Amino acid sequence: MSPAEEPMTAFERSARAVLEERVLRIDGRTRSRLNQARHAALEAAAAPRRAWWRSLAMMPAAGAAAAAVLVAVMLWHQQPAGELAPVDSQHVEDLDLLADGEALDLVEQGDGSFYEWAAAQNEANGASDG
Repeated sequence: MSPAEEPMTAFERSARAVLEERVLRIDGRTRSRLNQARHAALEAAAAPRRAWWRSLAMMPAAGAAAAAVLVAVMLWHQQPAGELAPVDSQHVEDLDLLADGEALDLVEQGDGSFYEWAAAQNEANGASDG
């Protein structure tokens, strides 16, 4: 049962009578202004509201907030540095060779036969180990 269909109590009947009597005492000009205000309020309530996030004034702030959230998520999901992976000893020797200026001079001066012999020895040792 809806509220309009329910029977009125004694209090509701007396309140209604008092309000109707007061409405009859209001002059026509005031009654007209109240009616216009009522209609304006009803139209404003029925009008579709524009979402706050679609407002152009809020776009820069919303963009900055979205960027800050994106950065925070990216930093949060980043793996910690932790331990470094083990380095192959051959790569360490190659890096030491590149870092040593005298060794580079030997390679550039044409002592390639020694390095060819050393590489052959290394390959021979590797073949005998496996």
